[in-house]
Amino acid sequence: MLAMACLLGANLAAAQSARTYYGFDKDSYLGDALLPELHGHFAYTGYWLNNPPSMSSNPWAGKRAVVRAAGFGFLILFNGRMDAALRGQDAAALGRQDAANAIAAAKREGFPAGAIIFLDQEEGGALLPEQAAYIGAWIGAIDESTYRAGVYCSGIPAPAGKMMMSTAQDVQTRFPAAKLWVWNDECPPAPGCMLPKEGLDPARSGFAGALAWQFAQSPRRPDDTRACRSTYASDGQCYAPGMAHSGQGYVDLDVSRSPDPSHGR
Repeated sequence: MLAMACLLGANLAAAQSARTYYGFDKDSYLGDALLPELHGHFAYTGYWLNNPPSMSSNPWAGKRAVVRAAGFGFLILFNGRMDAALRGQDAAALGRQDAANAIAAAKREGFPAGAIIFLDQEEGGALLPEQAAYIGAWIGAIDESTYRAGVYCSGIPAPAGKMMMSTAQDVQTRFPAAKLWVWNDECPPAPGCMLPKEGLDPARSGFAGALAWQFAQSPRRPDDTRACRSTYASDGQCYAPGMAHSGQGYVDLDVSRSPDPSHGR
């Protein structure tokens, strides 16, 4: 009986560890009033520590307590620099400077020690030398703090000399301790703008070691989402379930094995 109980316990633990959770991320803040409805579909949300791409301010600043009280976990994100801003500069020094800013912002928002901060690396393919210097310095500085480093990057293979390599593969090779939030909206492996009942697994992103997988983006990228275009709205956006088809309601979709991937609660 004891052996049977141990076997059942092991099977239950395996089933629980295999469970996955959906989340969303968005540059703009959806608003306090929408959080309860969103939490009916999503366990966690992306949370920017600095100005999101193409924005002159950060609408998420000061919202952690409200988001946490609504029941959400977090994917904590810091907007990194594009390659054009690194060329001809001391990329490593910029990486350390941005890490210091990320650490200060995380403390200001009240994120606990041990939380994972993801550096937003928007450009895909193998890293250029200045990108590697910047990301490496950023990771090193974050890991010397009370926080832990992660990178948000592409899991889609791109030409790298005579081989194909994704940014995620390159980052893992260079910085194996960093946690990775991988984006890959290609259909397949992505299902498109939908939340399958049976759940998805980050390992299906094309990068087995992904902590989280962003599998749908707004707006959709036409070439990579042709096979699943019918799951997106007619305007090409991916709208959260129950949300109005307006500028406020579109999101990117994520999946993780944790309801709080950054351990930000």
